[in-house]
Amino acid sequence: MSTTAVSTTSRLKVPRWVVPTGIAVLFVVTYVVFRGSGTLPHDDDAPQFGAITDLREWIDSNRNSSPVFLYFLNYIRLFVGGVFDLFQTALYALGWPGLIGVMGGLGVLAGGWRIGLLAVAGVASFGVLGLWDASVDTLALIAAAVLLSLVIGIPLGIWAGLSPRARKLITPVLDVMQIMPTFAYLAPLVLFFSIGPPAGAITTMIYSIPPAIRITALAIEQVSPTAVEASSSLGATCRQTLFKVHLPLARSTMALAINQTIMMALSMVVIANLIAAPGLGSPIIKGLSEAQVGIMLPAGIAIVVLAIVLDRMMMALATRDPHAGGGRARLVGAGVLAVAGLALIPVLPSEWPEDWSVNFVAPVNEAVHWVEFHWYNVTSFIKDTTTYVLLNPLEGLLTSAPWWLVAAAVLLVAWRVSGVRPAVTALGCLLAMALLGTWEHSMQTLTTVTVGVLVTLVIGLLLGVAAARSSRFSAIQRPILDAAQTVPSFVYLLPALALFGPSRFTAILASVIYAVPPVVRLVEEGIRAVPVTVVEAAASAGSTPGQLLWKVQLPLARKAILLAANQGIIMTLAMVVVGGMLGAGALGYDVIQGFSQRPDFGMGFAAGIATVLLGIMLDRITQGADRRPSPQKRKLT
Repeated sequence: MSTTAVSTTSRLKVPRWVVPTGIAVLFVVTYVVFRGSGTLPHDDDAPQFGAITDLREWIDSNRNSSPVFLYFLNYIRLFVGGVFDLFQTALYALGWPGLIGVMGGLGVLAGGWRIGLLAVAGVASFGVLGLWDASVDTLALIAAAVLLSLVIGIPLGIWAGLSPRARKLITPVLDVMQIMPTFAYLAPLVLFFSIGPPAGAITTMIYSIPPAIRITALAIEQVSPTAVEASSSLGATCRQTLFKVHLPLARSTMALAINQTIMMALSMVVIANLIAAPGLGSPIIKGLSEAQVGIMLPAGIAIVVLAIVLDRMMMALATRDPHAGGGRARLVGAGVLAVAGLALIPVLPSEWPEDWSVNFVAPVNEAVHWVEFHWYNVTSFIKDTTTYVLLNPLEGLLTSAPWWLVAAAVLLVAWRVSGVRPAVTALGCLLAMALLGTWEHSMQTLTTVTVGVLVTLVIGLLLGVAAARSSRFSAIQRPILDAAQTVPSFVYLLPALALFGPSRFTAILASVIYAVPPVVRLVEEGIRAVPVTVVEAAASAGSTPGQLLWKVQLPLARKAILLAANQGIIMTLAMVVVGGMLGAGALGYDVIQGFSQRPDFGMGFAAGIATVLLGIMLDRITQGADRRPSPQKRKLT
C-alpha cells in the first residue's frame, strides 16, 4: 500500500490594518496629485439657478390662468387662509381678558388648578413682554396648522396602524419629511402657494404632520390583540372595533401625538416668518439680521412660555386617568375661569395696556455688549481655535479635492459602514448636488455639520454614560433635558449669538445645544438596556468599571448609540442651516438669500434641495450602520 504525502501551503496572513491603511494612503496620494483640479466652485449665475428662477416667474405670471392653480392650489390656499382667519378673528374677539380666562379654563380642565394657573400666567406674560398681538397671531397660526395636521395625520396614522401595507407605503415618505431641515420646506411651497399666512400655515402643517402619523400608528399597533379579537368574536364590525376598542385604548399615546405635533409646529412658525407668516417670528428674524439679542429675547421667551403651557396641558391630558374622580370640580373650576374672563371683555379694553408691558431691549443689549467686551478673550480663543484647528482644514480639504475623489471616498465609507444600497444612495445624492451647482456650498455645510456632530457625540456620550451609571446624576439631568426638548429650536440661537456673535462657530454651538439632549437620552437608555446578568457576569469575572464600560456596555448598546448618532446628524444639519442667518454661510445663507432677493430664488431653491440631499445621504449611512452586524458578529460569521 503506497501513501502519498499531501503538502499544504500555509496562507500568508495579512494584518487587518494593511488594506484600510493602503486605501487611505492611495486617497492621500491622489489628493496631493490632483488637489485644486476637478473642483466645482460656486457660481451665483449658474444656469440651473436661472432656470428655476424663470420657472417661478412663469408660475407667477400664470397663477391666475392655469387650471392647476385656478381649480386646485388656489382653493387650498383660500381654504387654509380661511381657517387661519377664523382662528385669528376668534382670538382677537376674546381680547386679553377673555383669552386668559379661556386658556386658564382649558388648563384646569386638562390638568387641574396648577396647569390652569400656569396657563393664566403664561398667556398674561405675552402682554407683559409687549408681544400680545404677535403672540395671538402665532397662536392662531399654530391652531390652524395643528388642526389641519391632525385632520389629515390621525386618519393616515390609523390606516398605517391597521394595515402593514399602508405602513410600508407611508414610512419612506415620513422618513424624507423628517430628514428635511425646516428651511427646505419653504422654497417649493412659495413656488405653489406664494407668501403670506396661508403659505405659513401650510408649511407649518406639512412640517408637523409626521409625528401625528407615526405616533398614531404606533398607538394603534400597541392595542392589545386580545381585546381586538374579543371584540371581533362578539360580532363587532371593523368600525365598531375601531371606535370602541382601538381609539379608547390608544387615547394616551394619541394625546402624545397631538403634543408632539404642537411642538413641531412651534418650531416652524418662526421660520415661516421668512415667507411673510405673522407672529413671534418677526422680532426673532429681525434680531438675527441685526445681531441684537435684546430684540430676539422677548419673542424667544414668549415662544418658550407658549411651548411650556401647551406641552404641560397636553401631557396632563395624556396622563390623566379617565376614571379618576374630581371631574365635576374641574368642570366647575374651568367654567368659572372662562366665564370670568368673558365677562371682563366689555369692561376692560381688548388691547393689552402698554403701561403693563416691560421693555428690556436696551438692558439686554447692554448686558450682551458687556459679555462680549469682558469675555472677549475667552470666547474669541474658543471660536478661533475651533475655526483654525477644525473648520478651516476640513473645509479646505473638501473644497479643494476633486469632486470625483470626494464621491469615491463617500462611496467607500458608506459601503464599509452601511452596505451597498446606502452607498449607492449616498453617491446619488452627491452627484445630484453637483448637478444642481451647489457642490462647494454643500461641502462647506458638510464641514460645519461634521464638526457639530463630533462635538455633539462627545458631549452626548459623556453625559449619557454618566447618567446611565449614576441614578442621582440622571435624576438631576432629566428635568434639564425635558425642558431643553420643549424649547423650540430657534431659541437656542440666543445664547450662542450673545456669547460669540454671528459666525460659523455660533451656528455650530447652537446646533450642539439643540442636538445634545436626544443624544444623551438615547445613550443613557441604550446602556441601561444592557442585560443585568451580562453586567454582573463581567463584574464577577474581575472587570474594572472601565473595562465593563468599554468591553460590555458600549458594544451591547451599539444600536442605541448609532441611533443617537443618526439623530444628532439630522438635528445638527437642521440647526446649521438655520445658522445661515448667523454668518454660517453656505446652503443656509443661499436659502435665506433666495427668499430675500427675488432674482436669487433659483439659488435658494437649489440650496434647499441640496440640503435635503445632504440629510438623506447622512441619514442613510447612519441608519445602514444601525442595521449592520456588530464586529463581533462579523467575526463569528
